[in-house]
Amino acid sequence: MADLFDNQPDAPPPDGAPRPLADRLRPRKLSEVVGQEKVLGPDGPLGAMLAAGSLGSLIFWGPPGVGKTTIARLLADETKLNFVQISAIFTGVADLKKVFEAARHRRANGQGTLLFVDEIHRFNKAQQDGFLPHMEDGTILLVGATTENPSFELNAALLSRAQVLVLERLSLAELERLAQRAEAELGRALPLDGPAREALLEMADGDGRALFNLIEQVAAWKIDGKLDAQALAGRLMRRAAQYDKSGEAHYNLISALHKSVRGSDPDAALYWLARMLEGGEDPRYLARRLTRMAIEDIGLADTNAQAICLQAWEVYERLGSPEGELALAQAVIFLALAPKSNAGYAAYKSARREAKSTGSLTPPAHILNAPTKLMKEQGYGAGYQYDHDADDGFSGQDYFPEGMKRPVLYQPVERGFERELKKRLDFFTNLRMRRSTRR
Repeated sequence: MADLFDNQPDAPPPDGAPRPLADRLRPRKLSEVVGQEKVLGPDGPLGAMLAAGSLGSLIFWGPPGVGKTTIARLLADETKLNFVQISAIFTGVADLKKVFEAARHRRANGQGTLLFVDEIHRFNKAQQDGFLPHMEDGTILLVGATTENPSFELNAALLSRAQVLVLERLSLAELERLAQRAEAELGRALPLDGPAREALLEMADGDGRALFNLIEQVAAWKIDGKLDAQALAGRLMRRAAQYDKSGEAHYNLISALHKSVRGSDPDAALYWLARMLEGGEDPRYLARRLTRMAIEDIGLADTNAQAICLQAWEVYERLGSPEGELALAQAVIFLALAPKSNAGYAAYKSARREAKSTGSLTPPAHILNAPTKLMKEQGYGAGYQYDHDADDGFSGQDYFPEGMKRPVLYQPVERGFERELKKRLDFFTNLRMRRSTRR
């Protein structure tokens, strides 16, 4: 049965037909793959599988241009499996049935199938479930590729039958190796000085395919001498950073910003703020999260923190971008350098736990109002001591429900303004203890 999805060896292109540099430099064996040593090395999961002669279904998770498709194709060569490639973007249910039927015929003739599914996370739950029986009976060996976190995007049933391998963005050193291969293929060096060459590698942002595309553009220029970094920047646009405002990158970067603030590192915090703004994040979202950081991680250690964040938020609303973003940056610096305490946050969570565990206990009778005669007869308000009548403004009465052991919820730290609050708390705690012993 003919299979339109089979990837047979590429036919030679017509004489003079151009081939992209990335295609011309595609590795022909796994040892030629640049990067991914943690996965492909002798001690890596793929290296171990191949050495044992036992390759299982896989999910490649990583950014674009790091070799997911190339590695899958070379795995098929290494294991003598028929390589079939589909994309979840262009493949429907009818197409999948044809792929599975062709793989079944192949298997009956003694030939296995490595099915490479690009953008596998774009298949819905029912479509993902459709792979399971064919994986289980050996009709296909599935290799999926995704740029999204498989934990969120793929079914648990599919993940339980495949090993997730993380492919990392290429380092500058690895991109330099690719650039050298490209120069060897082109037969000439790129017309760039040292800083310009480094800028070119940085423009690729860890994406090997993007680097080859950039190199093709540079190689096509008819210039004398070498360009510097400024001249290169004038001719090439920097590749947009990978950032999905609704995807994992969004949560990774806001986590990095939050933890940098918590770790009192203003430079790192400013960097992650800038990364998110450069990626197109809504500054209002950042203003809200900064306010949360002020409440959660600084709290009463610096009572100005919340006000600074709310003021920065208001300034942004009045000025908009880009001027208003400076107010957010200043708030980030203030938060990072402010004394830190989560004592208020921890106390609130403890109070919620106490409230759940004590059910519907009523307040003690002495602090209940008694607006009616009946309520007075029931003892409401009896024995209440008006704190302002005490010499020091403190009665020391118990305000928790009767029979409930008094918990310790708020435990201020010895930092910032909470030092002063701790002194006050200790003062009242000691005074309460002295007065309770006299009762």
